[in-house]
Amino acid sequence: MKLYTYFRSSAAWRVRIALGLKGLAWTPEFIHLTRDGGEQLRPEYRAKNPTALVPTLETDSGALLGQSLAIIEYLDELHPDPPLLPRDKLARARVRAFALTVACEIHPLNNLRVLRYLGSAMGQDQAGRDIWYAHWIAEGLAALEALAEPGPFCFGAAPTLADICLIPQLGNARRMHCPVEAYPRLLAAEAAALALPAFRDAAPDRQPDAA
Repeated sequence: MKLYTYFRSSAAWRVRIALGLKGLAWTPEFIHLTRDGGEQLRPEYRAKNPTALVPTLETDSGALLGQSLAIIEYLDELHPDPPLLPRDKLARARVRAFALTVACEIHPLNNLRVLRYLGSAMGQDQAGRDIWYAHWIAEGLAALEALAEPGPFCFGAAPTLADICLIPQLGNARRMHCPVEAYPRLLAAEAAALALPAFRDAAPDRQPDAA
């Protein structure tokens, strides 16, 4: 398998975690999101992923998949051990709701292309963009804190899709100097996750393209 990835992309980070938890071998293909106007915008990459976003998973058969949560659920169905979603239907829906709060409510508002548009088209300077970013991080993390259940992970004794989405989001919050001390359940789940090699090895600073 190939994963088209960028070290700082939180969506690609999620898939790297999932691949690690599943113990799957994969080859990285690096797509730099800021170099030369953004390698993701080149026609050859758009041909693989029309959204011009990372990640993209290319299977051994040449099939192409975009969107991190779709990729992760595909991997979970193909390699069900260890499971990334609970077997119980209600518990599974709750984990998905948590993950989608990150992937649909927080991350899109603070994505690179949105922040760029705020500057280029809306006239927001860096200070204005930082205020925007911090507002949506605080709104989102407060909701996640209320959704998380007793740990050690977000939903019990084993990591799930919820933890896979949480860790990159907390990493982004810290990178943007957003306070996270008000979220003890989330921090406890983060500590449990970072005790596992799959989470540690997926971190941006451990990726070859971070150099």
